[in-house]
Amino acid sequence: MKKIILLVLTCLVFLSGCVSQDTVQQGDNVTVDYIGRFENGSVFDTSIEQVAVDSGVYAPARNYEPLNLVVGDGQRIEGFDEAIIGMAVGEEKTVTIPPEKAYGNYSEDRLFELPSEEFTNANITPEVGGKIPTMLGTCTIVNMSEGNVTLDCNHPLAGQTLVFTIQVVSIGN
Repeated sequence: MKKIILLVLTCLVFLSGCVSQDTVQQGDNVTVDYIGRFENGSVFDTSIEQVAVDSGVYAPARNYEPLNLVVGDGQRIEGFDEAIIGMAVGEEKTVTIPPEKAYGNYSEDRLFELPSEEFTNANITPEVGGKIPTMLGTCTIVNMSEGNVTLDCNHPLAGQTLVFTIQVVSIGN
């Protein structure tokens, strides 16, 4: 009789969700540490403060801590979410993500040349490298010629193959 009660209680605990799962699944709330690199090995982003300092990408205003995310919610690049599915707590892996699963290929169709008077009318003083918010997202001024300003509305990482080292800190927090 004790064995039956124990078996029933074990089943109830398992079915109630009180038992943590072993690996990351679609829809899970997951916490990860990560280091994002270009193919040449240079770091462009990380959740780890010392890595940021050592790599020269440290931003004092940023809060360096593990990233909490919901797998598959569309808030990150597709390749990142795909990479963590099936990982276990404490597991670390390095994945290479092509542009198609990251920020897309660079597109000349996302370059726009506008008359500089449009900036003047909006009280904006354009300068190369400046960022301009638009309906397409933030665009970068890449060229200024007599009477015209060229905006690049590609994501800054468009066309890049990215390499991420990811470690799962927790699942289900």
